[in-house]
Amino acid sequence: MKVVQFTIPVAKNQSIIVQEDILPHFYEHLHRHNETQIMYIISGEGTMIAGNFMQRFRAGDIYILGSNQPHVFKSSAEYFDRQPGRQVRSLMVFFNPRGTFSSVLNLPEMKLIHRFIEATQQGLQLLGQYQADCSEAMMKLKNRTNANRLAAFIELLQKMSNPKKWKVLSTENLEQGISEAEGLRMNDIYQYTMANYTKAITLPEIAAVAHLTPQAFCRYFKKHTLKTFVGFLHEIRISEACKKMMAGNYGSISSIAYETGFSNAVTFNRVFKKVTGVSPHMYMREFQQPATHP
Repeated sequence: MKVVQFTIPVAKNQSIIVQEDILPHFYEHLHRHNETQIMYIISGEGTMIAGNFMQRFRAGDIYILGSNQPHVFKSSAEYFDRQPGRQVRSLMVFFNPRGTFSSVLNLPEMKLIHRFIEATQQGLQLLGQYQADCSEAMMKLKNRTNANRLAAFIELLQKMSNPKKWKVLSTENLEQGISEAEGLRMNDIYQYTMANYTKAITLPEIAAVAHLTPQAFCRYFKKHTLKTFVGFLHEIRISEACKKMMAGNYGSISSIAYETGFSNAVTFNRVFKKVTGVSPHMYMREFQQPATHP
């Protein structure tokens, strides 16, 4: 496997592409494309990776992925069970800021929006209090055609162009690019870890997945993610633990610890607080009830 280079099917008479997907699960492989992508998660949840950033995603989230930024929205395991009625839904907008849409961005009136688009290269997540307004504008865009769609898209960008509305995702320098060999290794590492996080993944084991020695793997992973593999593994496990807590799907703190790959509750409590800033008990008290609302 590798970082798949997508070619978005752009019609000759369109500068932006609006695509709605209703599928059993999201596309599960690390990929990239020349187009900047706005991604609105209407339904579904899982783990997203953008560059060297990783976190859980859920319904209501809106992201912008930069041009050629490697990314994946990996649906939670239950979406691969093929249960009737379970599906994901997303609304995506693709445009190439260096393609046909560049002539619009270069207009004097688009100066602030152009500056905002240039700042999306590391990936952005819209803060929660702005989701309703922007999701409504995206649904409006879906139902427009021709010049009306272009006008609605500019209106959407105007709503989004305030940097204070966004959280920056990746710290990766995209200008350095990513080679096919690096893409192959990083995708295999991500896929293997997300599939086996409940097990005791050893350093020699994950290094073998990347076809590197353990010492070389540690240097390689730190270089491309700015974190250790153990830290990355902990983030995945704690992300899954939070999901269980928010859904009320657990028997005890100890049971969550074992189900997410920790050998004991003491380590789980310590790592949980390091990753989230609060203890598991505090997390359940403060966040479980609000999390029932998408």
